Amino acid sequence: MTAAAPLRVAVIGSGPAAMYTVEHLLAASANLSIDVFERLFAPYGLVRYGVAPDHQKIKGVTRAFEPLLHDPRVRLFAAVDVGRDLALDDLARRYHAVVAAAGARADRRMGVPGEDLPGSLPATAFVAWYNGHPDFTGLAIDLQRESAVVVGVGNVAIDVARILVLTPDELRRTDMPPYAIEALEASRIREVHILGRRGPAQAAFTAPELKELTTLAGAALRIDPAEAALDPASAAEVERSPDRTLARKVQLIQEIAAAPVPCRPRTIHLRFCVSPLELLPGPDGAVASVRAVRNRLVASPAGGIAAEPTGEEETIPAGLVFRSVGYRGLPIPGLPFDERLGVIPNRAGRVIDPASGAPLPGRYVAGWLKRGPTGVIGTNKPDAAETVRCLLEDADAGCLPAPADPDPASVEALLRGRGVQWLDCSDWQRIDELERAAGAREGRPRVKFTSLAAVLEALGRAAPAT
Repeated sequence: MTAAAPLRVAVIGSGPAAMYTVEHLLAASANLSIDVFERLFAPYGLVRYGVAPDHQKIKGVTRAFEPLLHDPRVRLFAAVDVGRDLALDDLARRYHAVVAAAGARADRRMGVPGEDLPGSLPATAFVAWYNGHPDFTGLAIDLQRESAVVVGVGNVAIDVARILVLTPDELRRTDMPPYAIEALEASRIREVHILGRRGPAQAAFTAPELKELTTLAGAALRIDPAEAALDPASAAEVERSPDRTLARKVQLIQEIAAAPVPCRPRTIHLRFCVSPLELLPGPDGAVASVRAVRNRLVASPAGGIAAEPTGEEETIPAGLVFRSVGYRGLPIPGLPFDERLGVIPNRAGRVIDPASGAPLPGRYVAGWLKRGPTGVIGTNKPDAAETVRCLLEDADAGCLPAPADPDPASVEALLRGRGVQWLDCSDWQRIDELERAAGAREGRPRVKFTSLAAVLEALGRAAPAT
C-alpha cells in the first residue's frame, strides 16, 4: 500500500478483541486506516456490559483502549449495526480487510424440561440488565421470591450470585443503572444456590472470585464439607496439574467448607456434583423449584473427568433460575458460521469456506467469535495478535482484494444516505464525560446512559425516524 492508498481495515465490534486488534494493527503499520463499527452507542462491549459493576478495577482496562480511538488513523462508528445498517458487501467495496470481533452475545441452554418457564433466565440477560445494556433494560425479573438457583460454576455464575445479595450500600458504590439498584434493593431473595455438575477441581471460577463471596456484608457463603472433598480421580488431577492455582483454589474451597458459617441475612450455597433435571412450576405457572440429581465423578473415555447421575434426587426451592453454562456467538450476515460451536470457521484468524477449507480473501475473525467464549479479557490480546499477523502477511503477499470504493468519505455518505445517525469518538468522549459527572454527584464511578434516545437528547440531537 502506498501513502496515497493506505491499507483500509473495518473492525466489527469494539470490545476487547476488537480493541486489541486495533492496537496490534496500529503498532504494525503507520500506513493504514481503521474504522470500528459498534452496534451500540458506546464502545468496549463486554467490559462495559459484561464485567460486574462492582469490579471497577477490571473495567479500568478501557483506559488502555481510549488512546486507540483517538488515534488519527482510527474512526469510531457507534450505533451502526453491520447486518442491518451496513451489509458485508458494503464493507467489501470500501476496505481491503474486514475483521469480525463482535464477541458472543447469546447464551447456551441447559436442555432440561421447564427451561422456558417464567422466572427461568439466561445469566447473560441478567448480567446485561444490571449493567444497563440497552437491549435488556426492560427485562422482567421478579426479585420478590425468596430463593434463586444459578446453574454453572464459572466467574459469571459467581458474579450473578454476588449481585443478588449485595447490600444497598454495596450496590450504590457501583456503576449499575438506577433501575437495577432500586430493584435489587427491594429484592426479597434470601437464599442463592449455585449448582456445579462436577466437583471442586473442575469448577471454572477463579479463587479471587470465590474469596470475594466470603467478604460480603450481607451474605454468608456455605459449602458442604462432603461436597468439597475430592474423589480419588480429582485428587490425582490436582496433584499432577502444572497449574498450582488449581490446588490453591481447591484448598480455599475446603477451608471455607470447614469454617463456621457467619450469621448474615442472606446465604449463598455453593454446591458440587449436582445437576438440574427439571424446572418445576408453581401455581402461577412460573418456576418454583428445581428437581436436581446428585452426580458421581468418573473417568471419561475422551479423557478428563465426567459427571454421572447417581439417581439420588432432591428438590431445591427456586423462584428464579439463572442458567450460566456459557456464552455463544451469533452469526454475522455474509460470513460463514458454525452453528454447533457458535464460531466463525477460521484458521488462525483467517475466515475459511466451510465447504472447501480455503481462506476467504480479506475476511478475518478475532476473540470469542474466533475461538469460542474462553479465557479472560487479556486472553484476547495474543488472540488478536495472531489474527493481525495473518492479515498483514496477506497484505504483504498481495492477497487482499482491492476495494472498489476506498474513499473514507464513502462510508459516511452511505450511512447518511440510509438515514443512519452514527456517533463518533468525540460523541463518545462527551457521553463518557456526562456519565462520569453524573456519577461523581452521587459518589459513584458513573451513571450510564441506557438508551440511544437519551444519548442523542444529551448530545442535542433529534432521534432518528423509526
